[in-house]
Amino acid sequence: MNNASPQDFVRDNTALTTTPLLPEIQLHLATEVTPLWQATEETLAATNLPPPYWAFAWPGGQAVARLLLDRPELVAGRSVLDFAAGTGLVGIAAMKAGAARVQCCDIDRFSLAAIALNAEANGVEVKAVSADLVGRPLPGIDVVLAGDVCYEKPMAERVTAWLREIATTGTLVLLGDPGRAYFPAGGVEKVASYTVPTSLELEDREARETAIWRLLANA
Repeated sequence: MNNASPQDFVRDNTALTTTPLLPEIQLHLATEVTPLWQATEETLAATNLPPPYWAFAWPGGQAVARLLLDRPELVAGRSVLDFAAGTGLVGIAAMKAGAARVQCCDIDRFSLAAIALNAEANGVEVKAVSADLVGRPLPGIDVVLAGDVCYEKPMAERVTAWLREIATTGTLVLLGDPGRAYFPAGGVEKVASYTVPTSLELEDREARETAIWRLLANA
């Protein structure tokens, strides 16, 4: 097991399933939180691996994905970046909604493996990108999508400031958020909201009202 590839690790520690909000999309997801966390720590501790966020469909991402399937005109024919992609759920939804091309960006190599497996399971092609894009320009990107990126203050502030700069170029920036503590208080415009069923292992309630916000350039 110590020699398992990232894709093998994803396959061995998840099940291919769907979420109630998104029956159209199959994902390799952890069926229980604790066993996967333990497997990550025990089997891969030497690699300084981050927590396995890639194995869960977080509410913000689910809401953005649902919006794209309900309103495909937001991404149809456009070039899309799924930022901090995790499972790749949002990027996969964008492709299913008719995006011309999608990049799914994450710095966790296990996330990149999950993205590849999940895209294959859904019969779509996305480009998995391993890079910290924060602070960089995004030439050629028409839409930036992100879910649940405001759970830690330093990251939320850094990412929000960068995405506001991206929005000044005319890029559409949509953020899915279930009321995280560090989501910006202003400079956003609500696009839609969904009630997302959740697990009490991950959240403090069985469903979270989750909004999708357009991030405005000037705030």
